[in-house]
Amino acid sequence: MSTAQRVFHGRFGRVALLDMDRPLVVHSHHECHVLVKVSGADTFFNVNGHKVPLTDRNAVLINAWQPHFFDYQVGVGQTQILALYIEPSWLAEAHKTLVLSSHTGFFTQSSIELSSKNRALADRLIADAYSIGLMQREHIEFLLFNFLIELIEHFSQWKHLSRLGAQNQQGFYDVRIRRACAYLQAHLDDPHCIHNAAKAANLSRAHFFTLFRKDTGMTPRLVLNDAKMRRAFTWLEQERNGTLGQLAENLGFTEQGHFTRFFRQHIGASPSQYRCVVDSY
Repeated sequence: MSTAQRVFHGRFGRVALLDMDRPLVVHSHHECHVLVKVSGADTFFNVNGHKVPLTDRNAVLINAWQPHFFDYQVGVGQTQILALYIEPSWLAEAHKTLVLSSHTGFFTQSSIELSSKNRALADRLIADAYSIGLMQREHIEFLLFNFLIELIEHFSQWKHLSRLGAQNQQGFYDVRIRRACAYLQAHLDDPHCIHNAAKAANLSRAHFFTLFRKDTGMTPRLVLNDAKMRRAFTWLEQERNGTLGQLAENLGFTEQGHFTRFFRQHIGASPSQYRCVVDSY
């Protein structure tokens, strides 16, 4: 069974150590995403329809809003994965144009070969994350930034996008789609959220889906699911006394079991198990 070994939440986003032996559903994130194998079997992720290897030497880079899933091969065994979800605003504190890490064309490729230096930096982050006790925020940010800046220098279009005057894409281009996304993210408990988001954009359902995919490369469901997972992560980090039933209801699930299945399909771990291993800063 897939489990979360340790999770760190902070201004940087999320750093998660995951033991994975089950596939995940197709999903996307508002932030860029880096995956590094820790130990276990070589495996694959599927990024935008392409099979991408995750090995000791090959990491996976995923741009913001790029649909992807864990392409687990039955019978190959478990893989321990370091999963990084990086907030653009945190990177922008080092250099304002790094807010472009939210751009859908930020990384130039999904599969990269880690240099000896990249691997050593990743291993240092992994070793410290597995250490007993709370890791200081400044320390985890130092290790994380050193690893990421090496990847960004060699495998991103950060400087090219900046010269072109590219904009942060979290809001998307079409004003109607932005209006629909605002509705999706503000009405997570609405059982007809997608239908009403189309109405908020003054579009028919068919036109809404067509325009949404054209503007974002995704379906509305992927954006809605990302918003639900983001709300769940924040709640699980902060609400130590609340019940999972309350969280499920707030996210529009009729039963707690439906939420648990949804959460596990997106991250691998159950919400209760994930909650037990979160360190927040």
